[in-house]
Amino acid sequence: MQNAILADLDELAVAKARVMYKKVHSKIPANEIDGWSVEELLSNSGVMIEGKLTRAAIILLGKPTAVFKLRPAVVEVTWTLCDAKEDVVDYEHFTAPFILTVDEILSKIRNLTMRELLGGTLFPDTMKQYDDYSIREALHNAITHQDYTLQEYINFVENPGNVYYENGGSFIPSTLQKALAIRGPQRHFRDECLCKAMVHFNMIDTVSRGIKNISNEQWRRYFPMLDYEIDAANKVVGVRLYGNAINEKYTKILKENKTLTLQECIALDAVQKGHQINKDTAKELLDKGLIKREYPNYQISLGVAKMTHQLPEYTRVSRLERSKLKQMGGIWVGNRIYGVLMDTHLYPLQEQKFIKPKSKVIQVVFGSVMTRHIAK
Repeated sequence: MQNAILADLDELAVAKARVMYKKVHSKIPANEIDGWSVEELLSNSGVMIEGKLTRAAIILLGKPTAVFKLRPAVVEVTWTLCDAKEDVVDYEHFTAPFILTVDEILSKIRNLTMRELLGGTLFPDTMKQYDDYSIREALHNAITHQDYTLQEYINFVENPGNVYYENGGSFIPSTLQKALAIRGPQRHFRDECLCKAMVHFNMIDTVSRGIKNISNEQWRRYFPMLDYEIDAANKVVGVRLYGNAINEKYTKILKENKTLTLQECIALDAVQKGHQINKDTAKELLDKGLIKREYPNYQISLGVAKMTHQLPEYTRVSRLERSKLKQMGGIWVGNRIYGVLMDTHLYPLQEQKFIKPKSKVIQVVFGSVMTRHIAK
């Protein structure tokens, strides 16, 4: 930037940047970093190049009045509080220096204390609705990946039960799955100078741990996974972070099934939210007995329902299938199968031979009556 000078920087922001730099670069003696001039600190942080301040310096360390030198770019985060009807209750705008104002933004969040899971089960320990690392990391990501050339605000919306982040630009990894699959440092940045400066100031890291850490924390809490809303056409990326459980069945699965992987949790979360999953993922879950029904509509399988003590709920959902069978006149066949299966004198070989149904109708009825029997 040709017209930016040191006087455009906030002194408190620069002081915090020095503290954070020492924390990140602990191998450098603290007294050595303390002895650097402001210019040396900024140069070593990459926000001053050949004696000139960069846009990143203004975004992270600049006074509110200095952002006008970045026009037409918009350097602003708008916090909005919405009620259950999605009506706006309150809002406030925040601008540079983001190294300081992020704390002000996060202080607006009503981070309630959680004492029990959905369904009444107590947490082992009380905890806040949102993990501090998660809400901070997601906001820092929005600041980092914002396309400032689009002249748009970063939106931070607080809803009952979740917070929503929205920034302009494309989602560089393209999908959540690809983002989680990245190993090692990121290879592409929208603004390398801004990104590396935020690393130096302990705001983010560049080894792709942020999204995975947040997902693992949600898993640990038995909460839903992140929702990503990627609109490539309009260049908008939205992220929803949940602060409570939304489905008791999903919560119980995460709590009681210790063999799940993170990818399976994400896929099951998508099923619970009614989102589509690809055929390969669906096949893997079907093979493990985690879901049932035909592509693309799925439901938690009977095996998982038994394991998590959810048979009454599962049976209630299955009533729809039984009502359809009644309309087809197939309930008589179901009763016949039910009667034979309940016969204590039926030998294993006879049972094995009998329960190989010859038609799809009998196959479906067989599943329904077995569900009814187990539920009893």
